[in-house]
Amino acid sequence: MTNDQKIGRYLTLTEFCTCSNTYRRYSDKINPFPQNPLETLGALENLSRFIIDPIIDHFGRDNFHLTYGFCSPDLKKYLAKKDPITGEKNGRVAPNLDQHMAAEINAKNQYYCSRPGAACDFAIINIPSSLVIDWILSQKLPFDSLYFYGDNRPIHISYGSQHKRDIWTFTETGVPTKKGIAHWRELAKEIPPGS
Repeated sequence: MTNDQKIGRYLTLTEFCTCSNTYRRYSDKINPFPQNPLETLGALENLSRFIIDPIIDHFGRDNFHLTYGFCSPDLKKYLAKKDPITGEKNGRVAPNLDQHMAAEINAKNQYYCSRPGAACDFAIINIPSSLVIDWILSQKLPFDSLYFYGDNRPIHISYGSQHKRDIWTFTETGVPTKKGIAHWRELAKEIPPGS
């Protein structure tokens, strides 16, 4: 495994591992790379092949902005810590649910996330996230989970063997909901499993 290794046609392992603001803030203290590389790289490669590469093919490499990719065990620790100035957590982290840790293994020799796969958050420059989701659904990309945070926020998307096609949005206070996205949920049901 080399850090400049391509994961898919466009992105490198380094891009996947170092794109978050938290990593940039604490880069001298964080090992951002997979500790279970064989399985984690496989999960990241599938995410790229089935989700990221088609998105970049359509919208263009220069317009694709990765905001959160792979979460290493070190990065997870810093996401959960509070910023000493603001008192706010560096980031939201749900390693048992969100698939950003891919196939990383904890101290009990179990996967941090029991759901196989990998996830990333991304935005397309100057295009509302709702229109990007419309395109993802029209192309029947085989995502596992997709989170819509708002038109001016990145999209969370994952690829995994469960092929759930689950879509969530969030209230203004950050509570997950399925209200207001029935049209997307119906379109997601039309995506064949494993496509």
